[in-house]
Amino acid sequence: MIQTNSGLRSLVQSLRPMTSSLSKLEAYSCYTSQAASALQQATKPNSYREDEYAKVDWDNLGFGITPADFVYTMKCSIDGKFEQGELAPYGNVELSPSAAVLNYGQGLYEGTKAYRTDDGRLLLFRLDRNASRMKMGADRLCMPCPSIYQFVDAVKQTALANKRWTPPPGKGTLYIRPLLMGSGPILGLAPAPEYTFLIYASPVGNYFKEGLKPLSIYVEDEFHRATRGGAGGIKSITNYAPVLKAMARAKSRGFSDVLYLDSANKKNLEEVSSCNIFLVKGNVISTPATNGTILPGVTRRSIVEIARDHGYQVFFFFSFFFMKESCIEHTKTELKGKGSLLTERIKKNHLQKTFPKGQQVILDDPSQNIVSKSTIPFLPVIDIFC
Repeated sequence: MIQTNSGLRSLVQSLRPMTSSLSKLEAYSCYTSQAASALQQATKPNSYREDEYAKVDWDNLGFGITPADFVYTMKCSIDGKFEQGELAPYGNVELSPSAAVLNYGQGLYEGTKAYRTDDGRLLLFRLDRNASRMKMGADRLCMPCPSIYQFVDAVKQTALANKRWTPPPGKGTLYIRPLLMGSGPILGLAPAPEYTFLIYASPVGNYFKEGLKPLSIYVEDEFHRATRGGAGGIKSITNYAPVLKAMARAKSRGFSDVLYLDSANKKNLEEVSSCNIFLVKGNVISTPATNGTILPGVTRRSIVEIARDHGYQVFFFFSFFFMKESCIEHTKTELKGKGSLLTERIKKNHLQKTFPKGQQVILDDPSQNIVSKSTIPFLPVIDIFC
């Protein structure tokens, strides 16, 4: 079980819409009622009033599918050029039985949310980051991808067309799921001849049934979420079904989710089934570096930036032995350039073990061009029961 840290909870809660934080991060894009009216005149998606809500029990929203009115669809052929997309009523998608996404898993998705303000506007969070991450994933899976402009515009249209499904302020969000897939038929193992980019939406509450309360996390050492050289660093659809077994077992034991270890050593922390992780000790925050097996989360990057604005030291690491703080003695630390080498003597059950030098703690994150401005005196330790 992982014990949460009140400082981190406060930090995460500070991510909720605040004028100062939003301006610093350029986090949200605001869309006025005039823009919504212009879009509706162009597409004529519905006849509902601007301030009208769908008939939903907003006080009891879970994280499940409640289809909103419209989906956005855009296609492209093998030349890689996406045609003009369009909004259409929510419904089933027709696919060939030999579609690449069904046979070979050639698909990836993004996830973002629309928030409603007290004055009725919709706010969207850093869509350009999601668009860039989809492009990175598409390159890995040999798929063409909508441009950043096309991606952002499509999400905006979807949010506005489904505005009545966006919960009242404080009641939840409109979850928006962009999906890129190889929809063309293919028999041999090769990229699909046609691709479909679509977006659907659903009003949701908290992802975990516990809401903002502390979670019990099971540390998994048998099943692995990702391997080096694989697709763990992108939002491939193939990443998620393999974790269902581990999640089901953890939930049957009373845990909320699973924290995975690296597949090579089965010792180093990576991430949870559905999110990145942070380790907190005092004003020091550590998180695994995105070195190919860990998804570079949009929220992850935002927390890093806000944390530094709030005076936290943030560090990235490739290796981390998770042990309860009382089990660890730090015997030597050497700081060199952007990383630190340390030797730890682990004292557990009256036995001592000295790990060799070379467990590297990365103080910058090359994949996201983030560089630490300070040094770390020792590797911070989270309270995890050992």
